[in-house]
Amino acid sequence: MDISERSFKKNIIDKFQNEDTWLHLGENVLKIIVIIIIAKILIRIGKAAIHNFFKLRNLTPLNKTGRREETLAKLLDNALTYVVYFIAFMMVLSVFGIDVKALIAGAGVVGLAVGFGAQSLVKDVISGFFIIFEDQFSVGDHIRVGEFEGNVETIGLRTTKLKSWTGELHILPNGNITEVTNFSVNNSIAVIDIAIAYGEDIDKAQRVIEDALTTMTSRYEELVETPQLLGIQTMGQAEVVLRVIAETLPMQHSAVARMIRKDLKVLLDDHGIKVPTPKYVMYPEGQPK
Repeated sequence: MDISERSFKKNIIDKFQNEDTWLHLGENVLKIIVIIIIAKILIRIGKAAIHNFFKLRNLTPLNKTGRREETLAKLLDNALTYVVYFIAFMMVLSVFGIDVKALIAGAGVVGLAVGFGAQSLVKDVISGFFIIFEDQFSVGDHIRVGEFEGNVETIGLRTTKLKSWTGELHILPNGNITEVTNFSVNNSIAVIDIAIAYGEDIDKAQRVIEDALTTMTSRYEELVETPQLLGIQTMGQAEVVLRVIAETLPMQHSAVARMIRKDLKVLLDDHGIKVPTPKYVMYPEGQPK
């Protein structure tokens, strides 16, 4: 063992035997503990303030959907946690004598370089935030985005997942969602066309249908109000078409239309009102037509 190595070991031993070293170490540990405790307290207070704010919004007419409020609350909770812990981490590094300013400056340069290479990611995140904040659509809504249509499975800050009625799952970057048609916000309209043969009494058919429509609100809870018979919609080659419309709960119009169509068909049969049937004329082979 040479002199320099013995000197290095002696300095290390002397340093750990020095009372000031242990006092300085204890002081730094105490500072770190205080920083962590304060960070946790700030996070808890901040989360409580966020949730209380959204509870107050739920009590006002401004609130439209609890799902958006819950999503925004979780998003702000995560953002608050990241910011507070980042600041706490920088303060811990400064306790150990690390130059935080130089570290932040270097991180800023790296972040700028990464930002230029991840513009689409930033666009997706910003678009996702505004989709949630503006309540453009929520989980469970039926929407159409371009050529894709289905129920919203999940909404993230980067992507939105749509599940079509045939089972396909479409994953769309939020930055590409520029136009949205939401079918779940307002009530839907069911349109039912009933064909009546030309030889039938149209006035009688209308009276029968109108009487039946007045009882349907008590039978189908999906109906918002009593269906209406608009009258004759078209006159075809073999039939007169009567149109019925019914306001339903969002996305219930197809099911309600099928039920009403079935009820009216059975009712018209019971009253002897016939629907048009195709007629064929047979010519013997070789005979002039």
